[in-house]
Amino acid sequence: MEKLIGGILILTATCGGGYVYCEDLKSYIARLRYLRYTMSLIRGEIRYSHAPLTEVLSGVAGRIREPYRQWLAGTARALSDREESSFSRIWNKCADRYLKQLRLKEAHSILLKEAGTFLGSLEADTLDRTLQMYLNRIDLEIEKQREGLSSRIRIGRCIGVMSGLFLIVILI
Repeated sequence: MEKLIGGILILTATCGGGYVYCEDLKSYIARLRYLRYTMSLIRGEIRYSHAPLTEVLSGVAGRIREPYRQWLAGTARALSDREESSFSRIWNKCADRYLKQLRLKEAHSILLKEAGTFLGSLEADTLDRTLQMYLNRIDLEIEKQREGLSSRIRIGRCIGVMSGLFLIVILI
């Protein structure tokens, strides 16, 4: 009886681990989509209000959720204080500091930082085209992540079950 209960507990735990892995994959795509939404809000605000960048970032920060709000508000504060010499340094530093908890992959983090190098540009046409290019690139990255999602979810669930069964066989 104890072996049966132990086996059920092991199987439940490993299946739970597979479930958590699958939910983390879905959550990552949701974080990328919200990052895209945030950047589209920045683009729209720049496009229609032609306000200074500190006002744009502060305005957008008021309409989004944490940690994105804290990131944009911190970037606007640092930009108004001019702690660094260039906007791209401020953007990169704030992205590293405030978006660390998103656990973005290296490629996606670099993609976000690349957007900051062009965001400080003064030409409206160049800035709009660059932001559109960034949005297209992040759409492509989201699509890449979504393509393999169903297969990775199946693999995660199977590995959870199979590892549980393997442990049960070894321990019995």
